[in-house]
Amino acid sequence: MKLLVCALETSSNIHLKALVDELDNSIELCGIFDKSLGNPTYDVSELAVMGFVDAIKKLPFLLKINNEMVKLAKDVDKVLLMDSSGFNLPLARKIKQKYPQKEIIYYILPQAWAWKRKRIPKIEAYCDTLCSILPFEKDYYTKKDKIQYVGHPLLDEIPTFKTELSTTNKIAFMPGSRKGEITKLMPIYKELVKHIDKEAILIIPKHFSKEYIEETYGDISAFTISTNTYKTLHEVEFAFICSGTATLEAALIGTPFVLNYIAKPFDYFIVKNLIKINYIGLANIFFDKMGKKPIHKEYIQDDVTVKNLLDEYNTIDKSTFLDNSKILREYLKYGSSKTVAKIILENYSI
Repeated sequence: MKLLVCALETSSNIHLKALVDELDNSIELCGIFDKSLGNPTYDVSELAVMGFVDAIKKLPFLLKINNEMVKLAKDVDKVLLMDSSGFNLPLARKIKQKYPQKEIIYYILPQAWAWKRKRIPKIEAYCDTLCSILPFEKDYYTKKDKIQYVGHPLLDEIPTFKTELSTTNKIAFMPGSRKGEITKLMPIYKELVKHIDKEAILIIPKHFSKEYIEETYGDISAFTISTNTYKTLHEVEFAFICSGTATLEAALIGTPFVLNYIAKPFDYFIVKNLIKINYIGLANIFFDKMGKKPIHKEYIQDDVTVKNLLDEYNTIDKSTFLDNSKILREYLKYGSSKTVAKIILENYSI
């Protein structure tokens, strides 16, 4: 079986790895994904885009690749799209128009429930199977036969979860995975370290080169360096985390944290005016859907200050946080990889 994959995000490739582990060894991947998973047509590192401004700059290159992906679709058995709706939805439309019988599976759907809900009819029209990782997401779709909650990938990938509080005198710092995020948060994190008399562990994506780390992070001599996110989040008492998948990881593991995010002003203006949600952290969004108070604090843009972050670090109720973490695990139920693998292999015989 040949599967065309489009996984542009770092987090998508982590989820793809867990999925590949559940698939038959005879399945051949092609398309866009991390080179550690096979032989991609394009390695995902070539396509990193920070936001609206960066996307505009790379538009000609992205359009060229989009067209090449359509050509690749001709010789594959199925298509698997993951996240990245700005690239994947136009790709799904082109593939469906050119090869109407080609099965297109969308895993980790566009966040149409949060903004631009008019995309939902298009998603339903272009894709054959919709694999949702959010329990409430199905409620926003009209073609219920196309969409199902498959579980959440993080419940497959996180090896251990906290069941009780512990004191380790260790604090984690996660300034994100994109250059723009890192360069904005690191000066604040470096100042924070001066006020916290505990081991400061800086979590850096393992694929970053030494040269890139020196260029992007600057002087990090005040930190212990880790490339193992789950192990570190499990062993620390608290974490300062940039918005993204890592906030949900910490919430599920049971490590108290505060979300902090500084976007480019233009990007923030666009998002603020388009997205109609109360929170940006997924754990908080889940709790909002359950009718509960947020599980963690969120500081955005000018509110990301040393004082605000320190105040939350010193006052957070860790016991309540751990109780809420257990509620979150129950809400998401189970991992998604086995279910998605079954969907991919459905109606296909080698």
